[in-house]
Amino acid sequence: MIRFFYLGDWLLSLFGVDINSFAVAGALILFLMALEMVLGIEIFKDFGELAGDATYLPVVFPLLAGPGSFTTLLSLKAEYATLNIFMGLILNAVVVYFMLRFTKRAQSILGRSGVYFMKKFFGVILLAISVKLFTSNLSYLISSISETVVE
Repeated sequence: MIRFFYLGDWLLSLFGVDINSFAVAGALILFLMALEMVLGIEIFKDFGELAGDATYLPVVFPLLAGPGSFTTLLSLKAEYATLNIFMGLILNAVVVYFMLRFTKRAQSILGRSGVYFMKKFFGVILLAISVKLFTSNLSYLISSISETVVE
């Protein structure tokens, strides 16, 4: 994730995309992922081996390094300081480690309804993050477009 944090800018510049445009696109993807979690619908068809396991989905899906994580990482780069993002990555890695290590215990403690609640709860959190990223970066893009038109 840290390598992608630095190489992501280079990759975007290779395609001529600025970080704010990527953040808006990433916010839309996160929005759809959150809708899947909250509404219980399937938009993205390929989740691999984790698709059928309701235990892992609310705990692991938004946390592990994958397309959603990379999108989130570069989108957050447009909004937050590097140190804050690194601290978040480290904290995330610690939480993921313990959740994966004690998944069976967490499932037995939470029960089926607890897992269902966690999935919905974190879906709403992800939804809020996506809306925040979308609105802040879209306003930046609109202001940069209006400045270009005025010039």
